Amino acid sequence: MQELRSPTNRVYLTIDTDHVNRWVAVNWQGYLTKESIQAGAMAYTQALAESGYGCVLNDTREVRGPWDHSLDWVINVWAPQAAAAGLQYFAMITTPDSFADESASAFYAQLTAFQAKVFDNMHDAQAWLGQHARAITPTTNHSQTKL
Repeated sequence: MQELRSPTNRVYLTIDTDHVNRWVAVNWQGYLTKESIQAGAMAYTQALAESGYGCVLNDTREVRGPWDHSLDWVINVWAPQAAAAGLQYFAMITTPDSFADESASAFYAQLTAFQAKVFDNMHDAQAWLGQHARAITPTTNHSQTKL
């Protein structure tokens, strides 16, 4: 498991390549800056490329505050790079009626690079992602992707 830390040494993202379920699981925490979102997204995209999997389980339930300050970058820069790295299915778990949930809804509405779905609980997100992860043959073609 990989941990990314803020300048104040707080963990803001954990990244775990789940070989049983064949996806990369990420858990965002706390208040996110534009810099932390960019560094974190690129780190788990690299983990995805190295794994050869096509699915990400993205848990944002512990995020505090909105992250719409990074929405343009996420949609226009990161999403195409993530798709090039092999991302096909993206399950995002949010806390309903939170500022982070509003940002997630805006993300989902604008995304075209890969299939994404927003969930309010881990069970449904894992079930949806699991059906897709089992259908994808892992590749190593994306491991050379430069991010």
